[in-house]
Amino acid sequence: MITIKDCKNPRVVSIVVHGGADHIVEETHRAVYDAVRVVQAAIEDGKVVAGGSAPEVEIAMQLRNYASTLSGREQLAVIAFADAIEIIPKTLAENSGLDPMDSLVGLRTAHESGNKTMGLQISTGKATDMWPDVIEPLRTKKQAILSATEAANMILRIDDVIQAATFEKGPSAEQMEGMSDQMLDQV
Repeated sequence: MITIKDCKNPRVVSIVVHGGADHIVEETHRAVYDAVRVVQAAIEDGKVVAGGSAPEVEIAMQLRNYASTLSGREQLAVIAFADAIEIIPKTLAENSGLDPMDSLVGLRTAHESGNKTMGLQISTGKATDMWPDVIEPLRTKKQAILSATEAANMILRIDDVIQAATFEKGPSAEQMEGMSDQMLDQV
């Protein structure tokens, strides 16, 4: 329950969080803290973007356009990155009880028509202009995309290191042939 009373331009506001169990209080405290920080970021920067996964759909569309200028593995990597970005609107739709593919198709169609602020309205399941009713701080959106990109890069680097180590330590073809001969002699 949220109760707000007589707050005409207050300079200080207290938020009291309580509940039946410690873990509920801790989770609620974390959620309230995160919400306050998001609002603070929007006010400090004065920069926001439309919500409802509108930025992710637009980024994925622009990445696919860019990928068409590339070839080979680079093109495949950019397309894979666009697919990964579109997990956000798919997840939003799925968590809202909507069909993810139908929702994504509607959002893509809206963005291809030039409507960059069209996001998923979860109450109707339709692509709707989110501006200015549903907004998110630009700082938060940029940080989420940057963090996800850095995590993916780190996983790829670790995978490359493991593959290189395995390749370097593996037996040579001559050693493998010798092992096969030894195994046959034992039979």
